[in-house]
Amino acid sequence: MLALSRKKGESLIINNNIEIMILETHGDQVKIGISAPKEIPVYRKEVYLQIQKENEEVMATDKLSSLNDLLGKKKD
Repeated sequence: MLALSRKKGESLIINNNIEIMILETHGDQVKIGISAPKEIPVYRKEVYLQIQKENEEVMATDKLSSLNDLLGKKKD
């Protein structure tokens, strides 16, 4: 992990097309702004993890459904 110090109004550039700017600081809280192309999704980590969990659950259900179809079992 790369750790950098930034002050209010300073930015980071990632991959030539993503800018992360420090907008405000209040005590231990930092407000950041992210400028990225529309095709690059940006999520808070807890939202991203929830999306991944839901995707895994759907995939597991779909695989079970496909296996049941293959074996000729019907859903109850």
